Amino acid sequence: MGKAAEEVDVDGTKVRLTNRDKVYFPKLGKDGTKGKLFDYYLSVAEPMVALLRDRPVHLQRFPDGIDGEEIYQKRVPQKHPDYVETCTVTFPSGRTADALKVTHASAIAWAAQMGSITLHPWQVRCPDTEHPDELRIDLDPQPGTGFADASSVAVDVLKPLLDELGLIGYPKTSGGRGVHVFLRIKTDWDFIDVRRAGIALAREVERRAPDAVTTSWWKEERGKRIFIDYNQNARDRTFASPYSARKTPIATVSTPLTWDELRTADPDDYTISSVPEFVAGRPDPWADIDRKPQSVKKLLDMVKADEERGLGDLPYPPSYPKMPGEPPRVQPSKMVAANWDEDGNPVNS
Repeated sequence: MGKAAEEVDVDGTKVRLTNRDKVYFPKLGKDGTKGKLFDYYLSVAEPMVALLRDRPVHLQRFPDGIDGEEIYQKRVPQKHPDYVETCTVTFPSGRTADALKVTHASAIAWAAQMGSITLHPWQVRCPDTEHPDELRIDLDPQPGTGFADASSVAVDVLKPLLDELGLIGYPKTSGGRGVHVFLRIKTDWDFIDVRRAGIALAREVERRAPDAVTTSWWKEERGKRIFIDYNQNARDRTFASPYSARKTPIATVSTPLTWDELRTADPDDYTISSVPEFVAGRPDPWADIDRKPQSVKKLLDMVKADEERGLGDLPYPPSYPKMPGEPPRVQPSKMVAANWDEDGNPVNS
């Protein structure tokens, strides 16, 4: 199957690597092995650790490669190397878990050794796991649209809006067809506040480009538009981290870009084979993201303005407990007013 286990020195920490030659990305053959993925993560560990430092992280694992079983692991196994640190997070259900906490490049190397293709960080930093320091914007292409549509919305609609608000966003490819934009924010607000701020921002983008953008949670209403998934700012919702590989045949990478790069980008150009050289050949466009955390007060003012227009909260994902002020979680085509009370709860059932 592969060479014998080896010990790799990762910035002074010994990390055990097994089955280096095991193929994870069959289409790539010897360029898609576990060892290639491991080496890729070492090559981008410095900027990756800076962005993930002290964040709780979930692991999307494929121990037998992307065609094998997928394990979405939220808890670090009880038996783990001494250098692996953890952080306790609380899920919407109230249950808790000790998630991987990234403090050193060895944490990322260990994740790769565990068969992790993608790292999924929370939008908080330990030990304060109740107050996000990131507002995340997910531009998600719907059927009939693609990456070019998402990047156009990001560059031509979202970016000018952020400029007007005095906010700085940092874009990246999702590693798939979508675009992600992160804002570093102050930790003065909780998950509910930040999610509502994200909704207000998304609604304004939708108002400016209604034929290209939708905030509808219900797929039947989205049409051929870019969906801004506002619920990615809810508790326990995670994104592929910057520099994470993705479960695609060519091992694409969720890659931080400049706004100018995003305009003409092709997401398939960024892979575990190409990104190390790409990153080494230019300044890091996200290097100053932590320099000045931003206020979301203007976005919360937009929330109030929307409420005055009669626009309240939007539905949460189905796994979440019913939230105060949330509309009914039933798709519009199945909504019969007589069957629901004013709080969105079924009656006569």
